[in-house]
Amino acid sequence: MKLPSAAHPITVEKLGKPLTVTFKGEVVAHSNAALVLQESSYPPVYYIPRADIVAAHYRRTERSTHCPYKGDASYFSLIAHGEADENAVWSYETPYPAVAQIEEHVAFYPDRVSFQVAGS
Repeated sequence: MKLPSAAHPITVEKLGKPLTVTFKGEVVAHSNAALVLQESSYPPVYYIPRADIVAAHYRRTERSTHCPYKGDASYFSLIAHGEADENAVWSYETPYPAVAQIEEHVAFYPDRVSFQVAGS
């Protein structure tokens, strides 16, 4: 396990605005409690509470990856209108303590879904 540092900072903050996620024109998540994780120089990532997803659009896959800063990620495919996008969503089900806020949240590859932040 690696800890965030000045050389590799990680912050997790509340978005503070409603966020809607769509896939193939279907709302797959809508949240007033989304988080934004900023890791080092990577683009920011939205994390949505699992309670705010439309579960019928998600199917767990066998894929898993490991991040030395966040822990082990599980993956889900998104399904809408009979089409699936494999491994489009991930979740750190037991994240490391430095990013504990993202537990019970999911994140999306931004090139596979559309995000709409209220007021943007």
